[in-house]
Amino acid sequence: MASKIHNELKTVRDVIRYAVSRFNDAELAFGHGSDNAWDEAVYLVLSTLHLPLDTLDPFLDARLLEDEKRQCISLIELRVKKRVPLAYLTGEAWLQGHRFLTDKRVIVPRSPIAELLAEQLDPWVADPENVQHVLDLCTGSGCLAILAALAFPNAQVDAVDLAGHAIRLAQRNVDMYQLGDRVNVVQGDLYAPLQAQRYDVIVCNPPYVNSTAMAQLPSEYQHEPVLALAGGDDGMDIIRTILAQGAAHLSDDGFMVLEIGNEYENFMNAFPTLNPVFLETAQSDDSILLLTRAQLLTL
Repeated sequence: MASKIHNELKTVRDVIRYAVSRFNDAELAFGHGSDNAWDEAVYLVLSTLHLPLDTLDPFLDARLLEDEKRQCISLIELRVKKRVPLAYLTGEAWLQGHRFLTDKRVIVPRSPIAELLAEQLDPWVADPENVQHVLDLCTGSGCLAILAALAFPNAQVDAVDLAGHAIRLAQRNVDMYQLGDRVNVVQGDLYAPLQAQRYDVIVCNPPYVNSTAMAQLPSEYQHEPVLALAGGDDGMDIIRTILAQGAAHLSDDGFMVLEIGNEYENFMNAFPTLNPVFLETAQSDDSILLLTRAQLLTL
């Protein structure tokens, strides 16, 4: 059966159509860089064939070599049968048009904070060139730290993560962007390795998934490290520490941008005295919030 399928698929168009059918039939869960079967199939095929990711039409009717077909079909089957996020199969993820190396030991880069950094946190940052110090807590692959360095050209950025493998991957990404002189990758538990340094902006995509939601995650998300996702019974275990210690690491006019995903109710229940500003993105209007140093001092 496999050989028959292999023989029937001749062109890029054929393989993409086959992938879309397989993905839809398997009812895959998306959300690691795409939100539908077509986009994921196109990316899988173009990436595997080392073709430009933004140029499909000229290649649709190009015939594939036998080895190229085998590579594509192998990834399609892994995606369907193992439910592995495509980013782990290709070893890369794209965020706001920027490529990041990734692997199964680190959460797939996808934070919507990236969208806000692409806008230089406007209007909350009046002059991006005046931002001097940025902290990315729970940096993972280092993607937000790198995007912050690109958004704020005069800033020194510290990128902190507890996991050694995350630190090594983040450093590879920093080196790929040649930002080693501005992005400092540090291993440690939240603020612990930072001493008394204060920041104009702190960005953070922490583990925040509550225990009930963790048990119900689609298979694709279960391939990601639990350490990067699980936030305890109400999802707020690590966030409590991040907020409690945050004011001490912000400049007088500094602020924190924090991702909480689908945990709006749990956040508001855990911090009833806070009145954060929720920042709208293309994905949501209640999954990312902004807190000033003055607000954090009230905790």
